[in-house]
Amino acid sequence: MQNLVGWLNLTAVQLWGVDVSWAEVLGDVTGLASVWWAARERIWTWPVGIVNSALFLVLFVDAKLYANGFLQVVFIVLGFYGWWTWVGRHGPQHTLTVIRRTHRREWIGLIAVGMPALAAWTAWLMFRTDSPAPFWDSLTLVLSVLAIYAQAKKLLESWWIWITVDLISVPLYLSRGLYPTAGLYVVFGGLCIMGLRDWTATMRSDQADDVVGATA
Repeated sequence: MQNLVGWLNLTAVQLWGVDVSWAEVLGDVTGLASVWWAARERIWTWPVGIVNSALFLVLFVDAKLYANGFLQVVFIVLGFYGWWTWVGRHGPQHTLTVIRRTHRREWIGLIAVGMPALAAWTAWLMFRTDSPAPFWDSLTLVLSVLAIYAQAKKLLESWWIWITVDLISVPLYLSRGLYPTAGLYVVFGGLCIMGLRDWTATMRSDQADDVVGATA
């Protein structure tokens, strides 16, 4: 394992005079594929996303973005949960989870969990580590956990949370010299907008079918 991590931290290419590691190159490719499949409701988003998280774990720890590194561990766990949820609890023959809007009670729950977590992570990174951006690093962690949970539940607003994460992540990664990954998150933003559009259309179509079925 140590040899693998060492290899992932080796330089794969140089861009604008900056070394880009194998972890960043492979992480960017798998991350792009995962978001692309999520926007299209493809089950492959979860296993590929798990691989992406393992690669980004190596990348972010090396860049001293510790909250983002921990986030990848959470992503791996939630990736298996999302995979199981999307397939259905009773096997592939079970009806897939339906896209819906986030209820008010769910928003309150997300905020109630997110705010203390943000405060705790920011304080820990500020006083216990050499993190260069404790608040922004923590904010991307908390928002991302909420977003992937909401995505696993197929809550439409999960895409708005992801878009916010992308807007924060681009300058954060640029500040750490992770230029390809910053560029990737610009692409992620576009894919999230596309995912929001597609999920909205699917939800409206499903609702229309339900109305037709109820009146038939």
